[in-house]
Amino acid sequence: MSTQTPTVKKVVLAYSGGLDTSAIIPWLKENYHCEVVAFAADVGQGDEELEGLHEKAIASGASECYIVDLKEEFVEDFIFPTITTGAVYEGEYLLGTSMARPVIAKAQVEIARKVGADALCHGCTGKGNDQVRFEGAFAALAPDLQVIAPWREWNMVSREDLLDYLAERNIETTASATKIYSRDANAWHISHEGGELEDPWCEPTKQVWTMTVDPEDAPDKAEEVSLTFDQGRLTHVNQVELSPYNALVELNNLAAPHGVGRIDIVENRLVGMKSRGCYETPGGTVLLKAYKALETLVLDKSALKFREQLGLEFAHVMYDGRWFTALNDALLAGAASFAKLVTGEIVVKLYKGQATVTKRKSVNSLYSEDFATFGADDVYNQQHAEGFIRLFSLSSRIKALKAQEGK
Repeated sequence: MSTQTPTVKKVVLAYSGGLDTSAIIPWLKENYHCEVVAFAADVGQGDEELEGLHEKAIASGASECYIVDLKEEFVEDFIFPTITTGAVYEGEYLLGTSMARPVIAKAQVEIARKVGADALCHGCTGKGNDQVRFEGAFAALAPDLQVIAPWREWNMVSREDLLDYLAERNIETTASATKIYSRDANAWHISHEGGELEDPWCEPTKQVWTMTVDPEDAPDKAEEVSLTFDQGRLTHVNQVELSPYNALVELNNLAAPHGVGRIDIVENRLVGMKSRGCYETPGGTVLLKAYKALETLVLDKSALKFREQLGLEFAHVMYDGRWFTALNDALLAGAASFAKLVTGEIVVKLYKGQATVTKRKSVNSLYSEDFATFGADDVYNQQHAEGFIRLFSLSSRIKALKAQEGK
């Protein structure tokens, strides 16, 4: 145990009501002899996960439980800016868990300031990315507060250990030793790890997926959805104006029945190991496809290339928990400059797990049918291409001539 343990008077715990954080409350009180304030973030994970949370926290020994509604802030200030960067981690992962961590950590620090806490606590394991994401945010926002990470301190190593610990203290829990999967849900996605997924040769069973319909069972008739953007921000779905959060909810409701947004990947965790996970991001898949389709209409070749490079870098910044950094600010500023042009409407067809862009239009469109047509035109002189090609390939020509002279 740390020599600093006796100095902690009040700690704010990032609390989910699950087995881990339920055990952490009494553990903190016993080992740090401090008051424990529970904090839960509503980032759109659903009413079922939030129901009875306050009572459960108090029953576990917390002095208070704050449940903070972060849904609109999460979508408006974290998801939408990330969309403008085009960030996708390792080509597939749409960063659902990663995007939620900074808004949760920020609110946790705000609660700590409000209640006069001198410590922060999270229930992340020492194997995962989230410990880095939370503690990176704490370092940037509250370097004066002590951080407690029980999984790096206590000697409990299994669900059975945690269940026994709670039972010994007569603290009730709905958790059981037979839990198969580890899941994390928010308005953007739900992730699944554990169970048969720990074997990369094992195909996910149907019980893994909880948010989307199996594409094989999806409707035989396609459905179209229209998305309207104003300077990079989604404003309308099917011509109906919606708040950021409600727009995402609507896209989830439209895309999930068609099996859109499922991925099964092996990814590189920040801590060095590989992990296998299944992710469901129905509305987010449609949103990102639409956004990128609109970009292709309004950004020129060099601008789009740079935005793509920016997105590749930002995916790692987000995944690695570096939201509250100068690099993050610079990358978002760059993406925002491009996003000013991303105004228009996109139509996406949903069918059997696929989201396909079929229509696109924008007042800022650089597409010109007069120039692009295969028919006759009065605006493009094809003879001009010869001089362009000679200059564009001049270095290759010179190199080849030099090689010929040397023979």
